[in-house]
Amino acid sequence: AILGPPEVNITSCPNCINVTIRLPTSHFRDKGKLLSLIDIYEELYYNITLKSLDGEHKRPRQKTTEEVFSTVIEELYPSRNYCVSVEVTASLNRHSTPSPWKCVTADSEARQGYHEVAVAGAICVSLIIAAVLKCVHAAGFILPKISFPQTLV
Repeated sequence: AILGPPEVNITSCPNCINVTIRLPTSHFRDKGKLLSLIDIYEELYYNITLKSLDGEHKRPRQKTTEEVFSTVIEELYPSRNYCVSVEVTASLNRHSTPSPWKCVTADSEARQGYHEVAVAGAICVSLIIAAVLKCVHAAGFILPKISFPQTLV
């Protein structure tokens, strides 16, 4: 039996992508109940191939005992497009069909929202400092009015 393609979804995160994998369904039944691949093999292996401008990179083979699971591919270049294909195999069954390629652009560390919050924060801090300086100046702590001795007037 060929292990069909898994269902793959990818989302971007800062300098990384999050890959969610749902194991392919099996066609084996036990007492009318459709068995999952975990029911049959107990544990499965998955290989993720990552494609980018630099070419294709096969990542180390990983093990799973779950129907649906996620893995994060880190240390990616921000704002660069990455594509992922996943292949599932079992120790007793090496025949498999890889998933179709799914692509996404990795986020950069500073997203637009963070930038706007930083600018608004900086403006607030500046206004508070300006207000404090104004009060201190009005109270006469900074640049006190110099009173000259009578003889110099």
